[in-house]
Formats: sequence, structure tokens, C-alpha cells
Amino acid sequence: MSRVYPQTHSPSSSDLTANLKPESFTIWMKSLVFNTHGCTVYNSKGEIVYRVDNYDNKCGQEVYLMDTRGKVLFSLLRKKLRLFGCWDGYKWDACSAQKQLWFRVRKHRSIFVSLCNDITRSECTYKIVRMDCKLGFKIVDADQEGALVAEFKEKQTTTGIKFGSDVFTLTVQPRVDQSLIMAIVMVYGLINNQI
Repeated sequence: MSRVYPQTHSPSSSDLTANLKPESFTIWMKSLVFNTHGCTVYNSKGEIVYRVDNYDNKCGQEVYLMDTRGKVLFSLLRKKLRLFGCWDGYKWDACSAQKQLWFRVRKHRSIFVSLCNDITRSECTYKIVRMDCKLGFKIVDADQEGALVAEFKEKQTTTGIKFGSDVFTLTVQPRVDQSLIMAIVMVYGLINNQI
């Protein structure tokens, strides 16, 4: 009887250069669960990669970013402050089912994101900059003189026809944690009552 061995794939030069290209996602601000709130995220191949299901609770106090199988990647917890909004993002450890504070989003006049090791510092790591379009924005790295990290805008065809007010494109730059950026985008959606 012959044995079956898994084939190992050694990265070629084309694989390495593919990782240096920005990744595009399509975000549909609808849940896959019938008649509920949330959103569904597709990669450039049309596969579901992330989802948020809030069920009957739109803009809830705690929201979960999950992968396609329902494994929680981040929980987003709203902190009640008098004047300004604040969201804490907790990354979940799949092995121990524990969460660890990973980032904090503060809204004052602008929206700032601090990573877990930078929360005690006064300056931010990322900043969300609104674009001219209705809900479009950019995430820039405040520590690297405003270098672009990700861009979020309404999705449209190559001829300029929009897919609708609930379909967006997210482009994430290479070597950036895509699940972290997705969690930040979800917080932005919660701030703007979209999810």
C-alpha cells in the first residue's frame, strides 16, 4: 500500500513579491445571519475571511471580529466616558481562550489608535484621517510621518458605478497585520453607527 505524504511548498520569488503588494478586501455592511446587524469581509478571491454578527444589537457595547469559522480574533469593548469615546481592542488567544488588550481607539476631534505597548504614551501610533467622500478614510502611521497603512472607501466598478452605500473596499499595505486593521475599521463603523 502506498503512503500519502503532504507536499511541502517552498516559497518562490513570485510568492515573496506577492506579499509586497497591497491586499484588497470587500466589506459588505450586512451580516450573513438573516435579519441581524454586522458585516462580512471578502478577500480579493471572493472568499469570506472575517465577519461580525451583532444579531439584534446594533452598535453594541461589545462586538466580536471573527474569522470565517467563527473563531474570535478581537473583541471590541466600548468604554463609557463623559465627553469623548474610547474603544479597547482585545486580541484573543486561540489556545487559552483568553484576551489581551491590544489597542485603544480614542475619539476627540480626530480618531487616534494606540497599540498596547503605546497606550501609556501621550502620542498615538495610528491616526484615522477622513477623506472627501462620505465615509472614506485613511489609516496613517503617526510615528512614520503619516505613512499610509490602509484606505477605506466606497466600492465602485472600473467605470465608476458604485455598488451601494453598504459596500466598501479596504486596501491594506504589505507587512501590516490585516486582522488588526480590520478591527480598527470595525471600531470606526461602530463610531459611525454602521454595524
